[in-house]
Amino acid sequence: MNAESLLAHYGRVADAPDAIPRLRRFILDLAVRGKIVPQDPQDEPASELMKRIAKEKTRLLKSGEIGKDKPLRPVDEDAEFGIPHTWQWTRLGTVTSYIQRGKSPKYAVSDGTLVVSQRCIQWHGLDLTVAKQVTLASLEDYEDIRFLRSGDLLWNSTGTGTIGRIIQLIDPAEKLVCDSHVTVVRCMEIVPEYVRIWLRSDYVYALIESRASGSTNQVELTAQMAINQVIPLPPLPEQHRIVAKVDELMALCDRLEAARAEREAARDRLAASTLARLNTPDPETFQADATFALNTLKPLTTRPDQIKQLRQTILNLAVRGKLVPQDPKDEPAAALLKRVAAEKAKLFKAGEIKKEKPIGPIEGETEPFDLPKSWKWVRLDALAQLITKGSSPKWQGVNYVGHDDGLLFITSENVGNYELRKLDDLKYVESKFRDIEPRSMLRNGDILMNLVGASIDRRQSRCPDGHLRPVGSQSQPHHHHPPKPPQRAPC
Repeated sequence: MNAESLLAHYGRVADAPDAIPRLRRFILDLAVRGKIVPQDPQDEPASELMKRIAKEKTRLLKSGEIGKDKPLRPVDEDAEFGIPHTWQWTRLGTVTSYIQRGKSPKYAVSDGTLVVSQRCIQWHGLDLTVAKQVTLASLEDYEDIRFLRSGDLLWNSTGTGTIGRIIQLIDPAEKLVCDSHVTVVRCMEIVPEYVRIWLRSDYVYALIESRASGSTNQVELTAQMAINQVIPLPPLPEQHRIVAKVDELMALCDRLEAARAEREAARDRLAASTLARLNTPDPETFQADATFALNTLKPLTTRPDQIKQLRQTILNLAVRGKLVPQDPKDEPAAALLKRVAAEKAKLFKAGEIKKEKPIGPIEGETEPFDLPKSWKWVRLDALAQLITKGSSPKWQGVNYVGHDDGLLFITSENVGNYELRKLDDLKYVESKFRDIEPRSMLRNGDILMNLVGASIDRRQSRCPDGHLRPVGSQSQPHHHHPPKPPQRAPC
């Protein structure tokens, strides 16, 4: 694998939002399979390296520098994939002198020794600015082996979203210890950074997620899990070559990421400028601005957040009369409003709607923007038969019931921006709610708008007839209505 072949692979996924993370995972995958650098037949095989490690562990055990290992399971049952013949599958506990989680410290204000927590361990490296300090008194209970050494791997071991982050400690300038949420991995005779590459791979991360244990939905990577973690071990010289190649290709990913970020920033600036000219149109340049926006639509809308901006612009153009041309043959909105008023008077006389409270005229108020001459600003209540809020079943003494025994009860959770949502978790209430709250009964074509909470202003229409309406819209200061084409009945 070289820069040219990596760029060729990137070209196949470049348009994906997660292209760079996918590229990084691809590099790690090649590295741990023995496919990122060629094997050298002159390299001492990994089996010989493991013999030296076993001999050194025996020496350390006799000198009392390490404890005796518990027997580990056979490796073959957990081998993930085929590896080059000079490599060997082994377990992490076999090629390390120390794997242990830190201790729960007693924190001090300024006693001097820093405690590495999960917050300190970031993908970009070690951040000691957020580290706390341990009391001198409790520090006396720490054995020498617990103080961190250069080359130690520090592995976050608790919590979804945090578990699995890992760094290599390089030449610490001061004494450091870890808290109980960080596992320390101390390698023997092997390249720690290669081990870190393996522990960052998708294979290990998937195993962590599937095997991590804990209570209260808190995932945990135990020391025994770390000790028993399998690892494909290359010959020592190849480990160094793999690390060098991964560093080279990851640096290329960094440059690609920076270039991509700059490109996206430029795209955002162009999109914002383009849509701004449409959202606050200049009559003299609007046609040219709209043409430019249409011609650049595809390159300007590659991410979901950009699509959201485009939707808002389309709606804005629609309500300004800029989305379609006006037809001078259309009946003006003023005539439509007269017919609506006559129909409302008829419904009032028939007792089908109630008399409305008078609301002041719009004249004299500042209109948000100019309309086509055939349009007219009008208050929402002038167009509606009913504007109301729903009611809580609890307040009305109505119980929730099963699907077969009641009426469907629509809540704010079910009201999306364009359609009803979360239809797999619907609620039903007693049928007597129909008589208690007849104004809450929905009709086909009703518009629902959420009024409170984080979902305020979400709205949708086309409500099935006979359902309940616990949310509705309130009288707005302004509403405008475009002219109605002939031969179309009002909704």
